[in-house]
Amino acid sequence: MGAPLAERMRPKKLDGYIGQKHLVGENAVLRRMVESGHLVSFILWGPPGVGKTTLAKIIANTLDLPFYTLSAVSSGVKDVRDVIERAKKDQFFDPRSPILFIDEIHRFSKSQQDSLLEAVEQGIVTLIGATTENPSFELIRPLLSRCQVYTLNPLGDQDLMDLMDRVLKEDEVIKNRKVEVKETQALLRYAGGDARKFLNILDLLCGEFADLADRSAPIVITDELVTLKLQENPMAYDKDGEMHYDLISAMIKSIRGSDPDAAVYYMARMIEGGEDPLFIARRLVISASEDVGLANPNALLLANAAFDAVNKLGWPEGRIPLAEACVYLASSPKSNSAYLAIDTAIAKVKETGNVPVPLHLRNAPTSLMKKLDYGKGYKYAHDYPGHFVLQQYLPDELKNLRLYIPQENAQESKLSSYLREKWNGRF
Repeated sequence: MGAPLAERMRPKKLDGYIGQKHLVGENAVLRRMVESGHLVSFILWGPPGVGKTTLAKIIANTLDLPFYTLSAVSSGVKDVRDVIERAKKDQFFDPRSPILFIDEIHRFSKSQQDSLLEAVEQGIVTLIGATTENPSFELIRPLLSRCQVYTLNPLGDQDLMDLMDRVLKEDEVIKNRKVEVKETQALLRYAGGDARKFLNILDLLCGEFADLADRSAPIVITDELVTLKLQENPMAYDKDGEMHYDLISAMIKSIRGSDPDAAVYYMARMIEGGEDPLFIARRLVISASEDVGLANPNALLLANAAFDAVNKLGWPEGRIPLAEACVYLASSPKSNSAYLAIDTAIAKVKETGNVPVPLHLRNAPTSLMKKLDYGKGYKYAHDYPGHFVLQQYLPDELKNLRLYIPQENAQESKLSSYLREKWNGRF
């Protein structure tokens, strides 16, 4: 059996790499790094199927560097140390630092990450890590400080259509078949910006007809055909069979939609698929803040407690607090007011820049600052009845800005009433 289409179409050079123009386009940071030949350690952060592994291999190939690879799922500290020792020996023959590529580096434990520090610091290896998780949360600070972090985005529809054109023109198997693409909406929807998933679907569609006697008969790709074949072969468009991002998306949307049955069902799908329990727990904490929010502040406490419990209990017992948190979040009233407030605030900061903080709110740790009236006129709220006093906190230019808009639920109605009373109707 031949190699799958995704492997056959893996590019060897940057000019053949599709997507991520902000990193590999003309004058972009990674292209400049490759062209200069001066490589530093970095982390590639992005969803599956956007080219993290491919990009690492292209860089190694272009610079003609030794390329070691480890998977964080199956490698331990000993494997890391063995690779580092081999790299040290190789430097007797080639003084340049070889590339050590670690896939799913977010799954490395603290001790595994610690074992990399000296080799990265001394330039024994140039580390390229790939992760689908936020490196700020998953990597230890000393390792993160030694690496640049570059974010890869899901491929756009045009990127995927460019990839399809290349498949039809260049793939040794498919280019000899008559493939007629009539509709692409379902193909793009199921791919979801994932190039590997997109190529797996194409592989499935074209493979269905590989053994036909009449090889001159055209393969006509339509939305109906794509949907039919993927319903018949639900694993075909997810190489690992876990549908990682589809399932977590379904669970979160079920929580947001207040359907505890659906939310627990999708959680069970992830558990049975071998999903990392801490990945599920993190998403519950996010949902507690983003979707339940101030409508039920206890949701964040419970989600956090579930996260801690999974760490303490391990598996399979950890499934119970996860399920408890999932049902509680789905059954709670919903509010995204805090989520909207911070995003609106960030947008306003980007728009207005560093607006000066009012003098009466500034810190005055030195006599010079006091002479400049830092802190002068500030009213200490606890010195006033009800621990509240009217005074301006926002900068003059933004004094009428509204960011937090209470939503209609019992908890925020109380908050809104309190704020209206204190601020003479401002809220």
